[in-house]
Amino acid sequence: MNPQYKRMGWHLLGWSILIGYALSGYFIYEWDYRVLLLTLSQIFLYMVQFYVCYLLLFPLWLRYRHWLVLAPGIIGVMVLYICLRYLVEEVLFDIFFGFSNYSDGTAFSYFLFDNIYWSLPGIFMGGVVWAFESTLQKERENRSLRQEKTQAELAFLKSQVNPHFLYNTLNYIYSLAYPVSDKLGNAIIKLSDLMRYMLHESQDGKIELQKEIDYLQNYIDIYRLRFDEKFFVNFEIQGHVNGQRVPSLVLIPFVENALKHGVVDDPASPVTICLNVQDQQLYFEVSNRINHHQKDQTTGVGLPNIRRRLELLYPNQYSLQIEEDAHHYTTKMKLQQI
Repeated sequence: MNPQYKRMGWHLLGWSILIGYALSGYFIYEWDYRVLLLTLSQIFLYMVQFYVCYLLLFPLWLRYRHWLVLAPGIIGVMVLYICLRYLVEEVLFDIFFGFSNYSDGTAFSYFLFDNIYWSLPGIFMGGVVWAFESTLQKERENRSLRQEKTQAELAFLKSQVNPHFLYNTLNYIYSLAYPVSDKLGNAIIKLSDLMRYMLHESQDGKIELQKEIDYLQNYIDIYRLRFDEKFFVNFEIQGHVNGQRVPSLVLIPFVENALKHGVVDDPASPVTICLNVQDQQLYFEVSNRINHHQKDQTTGVGLPNIRRRLELLYPNQYSLQIEEDAHHYTTKMKLQQI
């Protein structure tokens, strides 16, 4: 079952139990109908409070983690509760049923402080349920990440033999080719560096950003061999990259897709790659003119797979935008807290 539908089912069950409890008191203790209406209006107001906190206030606080979001939000929810209660119980009930909750002459200060007190349970319920569901969701994501990491490690171990063999073979070929052709030797050593990068990964799956940049540059240089001087790619780096760490191979899919499906031999419309690191945030943008006659039909890492990896590694801390028209294709990625 879809987790969202399952969550809705639990919410409906909870509110049904609460409303059923209120109705049972009406039949068991033979309440006056006014008590029942006031009880149901209180439940309605708590529902409004609950979902404002559950869907808006606490998710915003989770994103920004600052009391300047939480404190004004709680005050705003209290004000909303007080205004709605006055509208329902003092205005609408008086119009339709001929009674109100508070007697005439009730001091405003008493009404205000009394409703601040009664507004707290709705905020508390919203916070408890949101925290409980967020903890469960985080645990599910961690379990999924651990499973995927285990599967990736097994696949990596199974595939290590052939890459190591290829890596060692490339080094041998380089020793043979370099005396014959500097260009050929440099190409082989760059390919060897690519293999070395893919084989050596840290325990936490992250790598120095500078090494990721070097990998991109080697990849671009090898791709350049196919076009010789008719190859136009602008790779711009801004900000401070030293000391930063990112998941390995997180940038290459965007560059690979741009080179594979874009126009790389037009000086008027080069492939542009921009990497900017500022305040623990990484901005990465790749833009290319679409090659409608490209012959490379092989597929790389698909966008859904990239999004899934980012969701696991940077939950609520990344953005990925795709802009496409008839002629150009642009990807924009932002990672927070790198």
